[in-house]
Amino acid sequence: MTTAFIAGATGYTGRHVTERLAREGVQTVAHVRPDSAALGSWTARFSAAGASVDATPWTVDDMARTMARVRPELVFALLGTTRARAARDARATGAAAGYDEVDYGLSAMLLRAVRSAGLRPRFVYLSSIGARESSRNPYLAVRGRFERELKESGLPYLIVQPSFISGGDRDERRVAERVASIVTDALLRVVAIAGAHTLHDRWATLTGDALAAGMVRLAVEAPEGRVVADAADVRRAARAATAGGA
Repeated sequence: MTTAFIAGATGYTGRHVTERLAREGVQTVAHVRPDSAALGSWTARFSAAGASVDATPWTVDDMARTMARVRPELVFALLGTTRARAARDARATGAAAGYDEVDYGLSAMLLRAVRSAGLRPRFVYLSSIGARESSRNPYLAVRGRFERELKESGLPYLIVQPSFISGGDRDERRVAERVASIVTDALLRVVAIAGAHTLHDRWATLTGDALAAGMVRLAVEAPEGRVVADAADVRRAARAATAGGA
């Protein structure tokens, strides 16, 4: 049986990926921070879905030991923060918790842990459209930086580069992002009517469930591959998963 380890399992995309993997019969290990105030409720939710919960501390050595114990064939890095959340966490802990520390830092730590354990899983990374190391946008720059390191790691990988990720089931309020996605989707529907379907499929908003369906499908199809997928690729894979009854 395939085993998957999901870092960032409690995020909007992470919870959808965790529950979809478990439904599809994958032995699923969802990581939750050991200091999370909601560890108990996440454990109950993921256990009910058929997944197990891991609360390994975020250090390279601890994570490497967990990787050696779990021996996953798939490792999902679905980690990220927002400026508002980073500011809240910094006030609460007195430590930096921005894009460098979370979006890049934890993903890089997970990659180092996998390599330290001597494993060769397929590493699935949730990036973003427009990610590049030279970007002036800090969010896109750190994701571009990690993409480069993942490509240089020698591991098989799947890098997913969606545009907006949103939906009515998102419990964290991101008003500006939600408004931008609604406006963009409206414009893209117009260009799709005019025949620009590729532009629509690449840039239109993905829901957490659709993103999870496509990402899981792409991850399991070619576990030894090295693939960079955009939102259009994810949509096609999600439709195939739905058509196949997954």
